[in-house]
Amino acid sequence: MRSISLLFSLLLFTLQGMAQQASKVRPFVISYYSGTAERLDSFDVRQMTHLIYCFGHVQGNRFHLSSRKDTLLIQKMVSLKKKNTQLKVLLSLGGWGGCAPCSDVFGTDAGRKAFARSVKEMNSYLKTDGIDLDWEYPAIEGYPGHTFKPEDRNNFTELVKDLRRELGANATITFAAGGFQKFLDESVDWQAVMPLVSFVNMMTYDLVSGFSTVTGHHTPLYSTTENKESADHAIQYLLGKGVPASKIVLGAAFYARVWENVADVNNGLYQSGKFKAFVPYRTFGKELAGYTTYWDSTAKAPYAYNRDQKLYATFDDKRSIALKTRYVQEHNLGGIMYWELGLDEYRNGLLQTINENLK
Repeated sequence: MRSISLLFSLLLFTLQGMAQQASKVRPFVISYYSGTAERLDSFDVRQMTHLIYCFGHVQGNRFHLSSRKDTLLIQKMVSLKKKNTQLKVLLSLGGWGGCAPCSDVFGTDAGRKAFARSVKEMNSYLKTDGIDLDWEYPAIEGYPGHTFKPEDRNNFTELVKDLRRELGANATITFAAGGFQKFLDESVDWQAVMPLVSFVNMMTYDLVSGFSTVTGHHTPLYSTTENKESADHAIQYLLGKGVPASKIVLGAAFYARVWENVADVNNGLYQSGKFKAFVPYRTFGKELAGYTTYWDSTAKAPYAYNRDQKLYATFDDKRSIALKTRYVQEHNLGGIMYWELGLDEYRNGLLQTINENLK
């Protein structure tokens, strides 16, 4: 009898463990995409949970697609649900340089409500699942010449309220957030916005931007003495603000940023230079030939230097992507996203690295 009782206890313990494992939600894998409809078939859509079209814009006070080619791309995205029935397809507004009228249009109640209605109409027509707001940036300077004002912060909250009211509780509403301190402090009322959205996509890349005249890590996982801003810094800030971990999505970069005229000191890291180029991950083998790659064990980030040409590059690679994926799991975050799918290899690329490390 005692052995039967022990066996029952062991069985119960095993079933409880299996239930706990099953209850853990697999993190989201979120692909932004700005390429062509034809190239989408070359990627394995089963490796992602969300596919975000980039980008629609504001025309008048409505969500607007620039051409029939955009419509066909979105329809192609939606058709991929046949291959992945769990896939969510989102429209996206703005992008860098793509939200010039946002401050003015979203500064009025009528403008916000008309925009929200137009998003609902577009989702209904295209059979998409929601919208990602990529306004760069509310309340602070973003793209040169674009209007911004302090009132944008509250107007962004009101815009999200109108979208949630119009689209309903089941729609996916997200936004792309700058991973740098000024955005974190000034652009968003986190307590007001986060209960209304599905999750926030943290752009924890370009943290050393093309405007910088000093090199550094543009997408580090952790901060260093010289590079305060990092994925971990932004995420810990949000957690400190009471944002649920499950609503935070960490951002990764499927590209390198390159600086020229960089002195051969410290392998080019933290040196003066001039931004030169943006390099897709799929062309690293060709365009970063001649570079020596190094690893920053504090930032958990790779970088590379070409001594002959005095060129410095900062990027994510398979090692840093694996560590970011594990960070997502260890901190119970909502998922990982990246800019952008079209920059990846078709097979055995960074998307596959994410999936291999989610197993």
